[in-house]
Amino acid sequence: MNWIILIIAGLFEVSFATCLGKAKEATGTDVYLWYTSFFVSLTISMLLLIKATETLPIGTAYAVWTGIGAVGTVLMGILIFKEPVDFWRLFFLFTLVSSIIGLKAVSH
Repeated sequence: MNWIILIIAGLFEVSFATCLGKAKEATGTDVYLWYTSFFVSLTISMLLLIKATETLPIGTAYAVWTGIGAVGTVLMGILIFKEPVDFWRLFFLFTLVSSIIGLKAVSH
């Protein structure tokens, strides 16, 4: 169950990073909405990470959490913010995902 909680925490990390990017692009009162969403997502992500580390090793949990956040944020950058896509970027993204799966596989 804590692996599921950790995955959800990682998705909220993607959310808070995406909200920061959208806040940077926003104008007027929309900026406040994006920053509010950032703080809500950040809080939920941290609380879920804390919950997950009650039974999962902290090193593994933190690496998986940041890995999910990094992969998700890169994908959001590509899909939402039109960041460039090239072979090396996708190659290293794949190696990061492989490492996350490997950490999960060797954790008890």
